[in-house]
Amino acid sequence: MDYRLKKSLGQHFLKDESICKQIVAALESDTFEQLVEVGPGAGALTKYLLPLKGINFKAVELDDEKVVYLNLTYPAIQGKIIHQDFLQIDTPFEGSFTVVGNFPYNISTQIVFKVLEWKDQVPVMIGMFQKEVAQRIASKPNTKVYGIMSVLVQAFYEVEYLFDVPPESFNPPPKVMSGVIRLRRKNTVVPMKSEKALFALVKAAFNQRRKMLRNAVRGMFEPEFLENPIFNKRAEQLSIEDFAELSFHMR
Repeated sequence: MDYRLKKSLGQHFLKDESICKQIVAALESDTFEQLVEVGPGAGALTKYLLPLKGINFKAVELDDEKVVYLNLTYPAIQGKIIHQDFLQIDTPFEGSFTVVGNFPYNISTQIVFKVLEWKDQVPVMIGMFQKEVAQRIASKPNTKVYGIMSVLVQAFYEVEYLFDVPPESFNPPPKVMSGVIRLRRKNTVVPMKSEKALFALVKAAFNQRRKMLRNAVRGMFEPEFLENPIFNKRAEQLSIEDFAELSFHMR
């Protein structure tokens, strides 16, 4: 049984066994009983996940050909594939579950936001991204790549950049480096007015990131509060705590 690569699905299949083993080793540094793999593709990582002892495993795969291929190649996966678009599915398990995957590059940021929606059930996520996306998620204030994703993910998760993955680890090789990061849910989340308020504030601030914060978020606060010196800064100069604190003062 052969399969074809589908550029429309952003497919680059992992072929480097050592990278697969590194990802599994990173996974096993946390305990979990339920595991979801996003986009197993041709099963390079899946074949290491299926034998994990005492784990309830599911894989989410949209591509018809890959579902047939996986079922034929790895009989242990039968009945464990959710044949749908990950962005459209309901939570795959009751209770908590870990998420892992070599994420399709064209929807990788949307996958992260989906995991954020499920954060009460997802204590850990390990994912492979284009390196620049991985760096953006992990970045700190006062850096060029610090942005919406950095703040919204790090408000709820500790982010650790684990390792680079070179293009030759894939078939076909992408034109960019890749990177693997781990998200571990924080035990205590910084106080905020509401998640909705924080998301709205952060998005408004970074959508005009070259402007002083005062100009980017003007309509969200009373005029007199906008005199606060913090509004002389740009979005990338504010910490997660700064944004969370400001959310309490929003209209």
